[in-house]
Amino acid sequence: MKVRLLFCLAIAIVLAGCQTPYQEAGFEGGVTAAPITNDTYRISARGNGYTASSTIQDYALLKAAETTLERGANYFVILSGSDATQQSVGYTPGSSNTTFIGNTAYTTYQPGYQYDIVKPGQDLIIQVVNVPPGKAPPPGAFPAQEVFDNINPRVVRPNR
Repeated sequence: MKVRLLFCLAIAIVLAGCQTPYQEAGFEGGVTAAPITNDTYRISARGNGYTASSTIQDYALLKAAETTLERGANYFVILSGSDATQQSVGYTPGSSNTTFIGNTAYTTYQPGYQYDIVKPGQDLIIQVVNVPPGKAPPPGAFPAQEVFDNINPRVVRPNR
């Protein structure tokens, strides 16, 4: 029983290492913030087939918080959000094996199979807002520092 638990833990660690790390967008996925106006930004987060959709949501919210703090603001409002998940299909090849017994050939065939690949994605349009102390933030506004403090510890960053 202990061996099985250790094996499952080892597999989980290996697969966790395959997920998209929190990084600028590239071939393996990642996250970007692109300005639309002086206070409005498009946040795009993309993952690979090993990345959970909740991880990509965390990446998008963390990038929104970072962008807000970098601009000297303290709140952000999500103006719109959309699911940018991509789905595709993968195939494994079939195989055959022929065995000769005497003058007779026996062939067995193992067909390939089809599997789904889901690459999660999230797009947000945010507006950064600087709310003076003592003033109420706009309805639906997220406190950027609080979002950063809560999400940052659980994101996977690339090894450098």
